Amino acid sequence: MSNFGLADRLNKWVALTPAERDALSRMEDKPRSIRRGLVLMNERSRTEELSVVLQGMLMCYVLLDDGSRQIVRFLFPGDLFAMSTLVYGRSPDTIVAVSNAVVCSFDRSHMTRLATDHPRLFSLILVLNQIERVVTTDRLAGLGRTAARVRVATLLLSLRGQMRQAGMTVGMSFTPGLTQEEMGDAIGLTAVHVNRMLRLLEDEGLIKREGGRVFLLDEERLVQEAGYIDRFAGLDLGWLPPAR
Repeated sequence: MSNFGLADRLNKWVALTPAERDALSRMEDKPRSIRRGLVLMNERSRTEELSVVLQGMLMCYVLLDDGSRQIVRFLFPGDLFAMSTLVYGRSPDTIVAVSNAVVCSFDRSHMTRLATDHPRLFSLILVLNQIERVVTTDRLAGLGRTAARVRVATLLLSLRGQMRQAGMTVGMSFTPGLTQEEMGDAIGLTAVHVNRMLRLLEDEGLIKREGGRVFLLDEERLVQEAGYIDRFAGLDLGWLPPAR
């Protein structure tokens, strides 16, 4: 499987120049393979490095006072993580590999060089960061105001949307790559409740599950009932500075 890095992700929005691609490649010149379940960063740990996902799937979570886990983000190829350490110096969450993956870490001084030498790249990273923030906000806002069935439907649509942006081959079917416990920890449900809601969506003819894959049988109705908004569509990038 080939790597899908930050340049591949940003080039979906604007045509990167050779100089911009070269700047990004220097951030991805030391890839390392990791196994599912490996913790890459612990909550409140200090680091001088940022990282980009090149293959696989990661998740970010925080531990709540009652000992339960709240998953706040899923990371796919082309995603950056540990960006918050630029501001706080410490990680606000724990980052763990959901699948076997490839990541590349780089010193945060690279971000300084991007900001000064390639302001368009730096601005695009800001765009990516804001999209991820809004996607997370959509999902977390739904925890307190939507029914369990809607939360599951929204999570499925959101995961597929992120996979598409990460260059993964997904159409009307895809493999979420999550256990029902992990799905539940992302949307505030138990694994048993997630399973019940998946079966309900199947009974209603909205999805089908087979061999670990989820088939969207009536995407239009699923999107409508979930109130799902594709946050990767309709971007306003007219304000970006010119490439250098």
